[in-house]
Order: sequence, then structure tokens, then C-alpha cells
Amino acid sequence: MFKKILASVGIGAAKVDTILETEHLQPGQLFNAQIVITAGNVSQEISGLDLLLMTRVKVAGDDGDYFTNHVIDQWRITEIGTIEPGEVKSIPFEARLHSETPITEINAGYNQSHVWLETGLDIDLALDPTDKDHLHIYPNEAVKTCMQAMEKLGFSLAKADVEKGHLRASTFQSVSGCYQELEYKPNSRSLFGIQEIELSFVPEAHKTHVLIELDRAFKGDGYIDVTIEHDHVNLSQLCDQLERLFA
Repeated sequence: MFKKILASVGIGAAKVDTILETEHLQPGQLFNAQIVITAGNVSQEISGLDLLLMTRVKVAGDDGDYFTNHVIDQWRITEIGTIEPGEVKSIPFEARLHSETPITEINAGYNQSHVWLETGLDIDLALDPTDKDHLHIYPNEAVKTCMQAMEKLGFSLAKADVEKGHLRASTFQSVSGCYQELEYKPNSRSLFGIQEIELSFVPEAHKTHVLIELDRAFKGDGYIDVTIEHDHVNLSQLCDQLERLFA
């Protein structure tokens, strides 16, 4: 009985560890893992386990901005059953990252973008054991080329963060409940009076939508958007297209 009481407060209870095949991924990419459950000192009934794809989002509040955790996607595995003392269960797992997963591997002056997988066991009468695995998320070819185009046009990536909310344009909208903003500053005085440009991406299977917010000295903020087809990614053409839009 004493061991059961200790297990109910997390002492000597079952533990969970998600072992990823790789932590280096792109949005929309398949990933594989082994979820290893190691028994504690007593027999425990495991109702299921949950895997959460998480990020940190900025929220605009009445008293100013604040950050909170946000679930981008989630998966549940059930029918795990009872785990006995000394037992180890390994569960193979495969899933696809949400296409709107924020990019973490970017060369920004101030990068506030973080993504991780959180695994939690659902155990009766016990604190849920959890495991957290940070992910390194890289841009797809369209996003990478768009970032290269911004550099060629004379802009530097100053800041990156993830904000709570949805993006909407005439031909697309986001669905994850959050969106990433890449904030660019001109390296020198802009001919078009641009003080700042913010890019947000909504990738799909065969194309990536880009919502662009322009902050101009004399015109204020304005929005434009462009769609990059994945089989027609061309740096020179994208530079020309963005330069026309910025003018």
C-alpha cells in the first residue's frame, strides 16, 4: 500500500521516454519514434498516452503581451494496458509534423521560436509522467528561397517569434491557431520608404503562401501576399517579384 501511495505522487511510478529517429525536421515531414514506458515499483494501469506538438506563442493581453504554451497538433495512443514492476514497453510511432510548424533554425538577431514534442502518460490515480523533446525545424525550399531573396534585396532578419491567432488572405488561411512572424529591417535607407517587413508562411503540400506586412514611413502598414509553387522555386524570379510588390 505504501508503494502505491508513493506512486500516486510520482515516486517509483512508471516513466515515459520518446526516442526520436531524428530531431531535425521540416514542417509537414514524416517522423518516427519509439515510445518507451518503464514500469515503476508497483503495477499500474495506463489508460493511454498523448503526444503533443508544442510551441511558445505571444499573446496580446489587456496588460501587455505575454507568452504561453500552445498545442499545434496532438496524437493519442490507447489500449496500453497494465505495466508490471520491472516491465519495459516499447511502442513504435509514426506521424507527420503539422505543415504550419514554426521554423526554429533561422539566423535571426533575436529568435523566440521554439518547438518541442511532449509525451504524457495517462495513469489512474497518479501524477502524469511527461517527457519533453525539443525539435530543430528547418525551412522548406520555398521558405528558404524567400529568406534568401530578402537578403539579396537588402533586408536583414532582426527577429522571429510565434503569435497566437490565424492568418487570412483572399486565397488562403492558417489553421493551427498560431503563426510565425519573421521581422526584417532594411540594411540602409529604403527607396520605397519601407521601415520594416514581416513575413509569415502558410505551407501546403505543393505550395507555400506568404503573407507580407509592409510598414512604410508615409503610408503606414499594408498587406500583400504571394504564393510559391514548390516545383517552380527560383531565387532570381522571386527577387524580381518581391521587388515589384515592395515598390
